[in-house]
Amino acid sequence: MKEVIFGVIAGIIAATGMGGGTILILLLNLFGDIQQHLVQGINLVFFIPTSIVAIYMNIRHKTIDYELSTALIIFGIVGAICGSLLSFKIDNQNLKKYFGLFLILIAIFQIFSYLRNGKKKQE
Repeated sequence: MKEVIFGVIAGIIAATGMGGGTILILLLNLFGDIQQHLVQGINLVFFIPTSIVAIYMNIRHKTIDYELSTALIIFGIVGAICGSLLSFKIDNQNLKKYFGLFLILIAIFQIFSYLRNGKKKQE
């Protein structure tokens, strides 16, 4: 049953473009007894159908910049290859720590970005 709840939550967040995979990884780590490498693999498989749906909806609403997307895809593939090779060289506990640190850094960046944008609106 918790898989259904995790999938729905992550799917809703993924459809909004806010990183449903990150939420899925977090939920599986916190509430599932699954190793980090396996969680990341599950996340990648989860990403395929949710991305297809999101891409379809964005094509319908004409909200895709194809030129920018092409460049991001090419370099994203290079980054994915490098990241995958690197992740298999890192043990499970350290990978969890690095992922947690990554989430903290993203949260800090988001907070400062929010505060900066709020100040700009006030001026």
